[in-house]
Amino acid sequence: MVKRCVSFLLLAILVINPARSFNYISGSPSKDLNLEINPFFVDKTGDLSLSDNNLNKEKPGLSKSAAIVLGTEAVIIAGIMSSLYTSWYSGSETGGFHFYNDNGEWLQMDKFGHANSCYNFANIGYEALSMTGLDERRSILYGAPLGITIMTMVEIFDGLSSDWGFSWGDMTANILGTGLFMAQQAYWHEQRIALKYSYHYSGCSKYDVRNPNTMERDYIMGKDWLDRIYEDYSGVTVWAAFDVKSLFMNDKSRYPSWLGWAIGYGAEGMTGEYNNYRPAGKAGEDGNWGRGWEFDPENQPGKLEYMSNDARQRRLFLAPDIDISRIPCKNKTLKHVLRVLSAIKIPTPTLEYRPGEDRFAWHWLYF
Repeated sequence: MVKRCVSFLLLAILVINPARSFNYISGSPSKDLNLEINPFFVDKTGDLSLSDNNLNKEKPGLSKSAAIVLGTEAVIIAGIMSSLYTSWYSGSETGGFHFYNDNGEWLQMDKFGHANSCYNFANIGYEALSMTGLDERRSILYGAPLGITIMTMVEIFDGLSSDWGFSWGDMTANILGTGLFMAQQAYWHEQRIALKYSYHYSGCSKYDVRNPNTMERDYIMGKDWLDRIYEDYSGVTVWAAFDVKSLFMNDKSRYPSWLGWAIGYGAEGMTGEYNNYRPAGKAGEDGNWGRGWEFDPENQPGKLEYMSNDARQRRLFLAPDIDISRIPCKNKTLKHVLRVLSAIKIPTPTLEYRPGEDRFAWHWLYF
């Protein structure tokens, strides 16, 4: 439930607000491209304020629009937390606050997902306030923590639930994702290294069976397509996309600003958190027959088909990245749409390396 809420929140904030952004460049070279490196906006006198190079000017207090955005975000966060508690935690036993080490789950794909989510929520929170005319420093300080605020509340709920626990691994990923956005925005006034997401259906959810005799399903990898794009970790890839021009070239270079390179991390063949367990002939103490097994009563009565642990494989990718938010465009509405879609990695020819198998693969288009 929470994953759907945050998905719609991400789109809603951008769709509702006018298309006015300061960390993405469109059209011909602009003042943004010549910003002096001025960490945390400390001017030459040593005062903590915006320098003359910044697009936004310091304004006393919050504007009405900024106050409305902050208030709306607070209401939405409260709604998400309330809905989350009702759908996920109300049926679980609660106890004293405790910790849980889940760093070995899903070959760390869930940790990459946490970092990616917090990074992109930071971008949404910053953009929402920046669009109201609030100065950049306060847009970063008040807007960018949006994702980590939501995720920290989720971790606290987990820590109070007997079924889960507070995960320092998750929190570390949340901090890294948020910090990556805030550090770049404060230092460069733009995002030169962006976290992006791609998904393809892995087929692993068909092994998501709790009881092969009754074909009762566990749905640990998602009940429908909307759940699977977050929970089917075997089909998710998280990318670090590098803006080649802004990182390594000057403004006069003819290299297209929208063409960069991305390094991706993914995994495949995972039908359980740690292992694709082998059932012992009867349900275990937790009622789980072992994820990774499929029972086909029609074609192979009484026989279980196994996806072995050997199928659990890390994957590394190298691919060109098309940053649609940097494609020259004068239409504000279209720029707004491109900015929404830029969090998704566009399929491109991709080189893959599988560390465990020590081999390379080529994909003409990978998503």
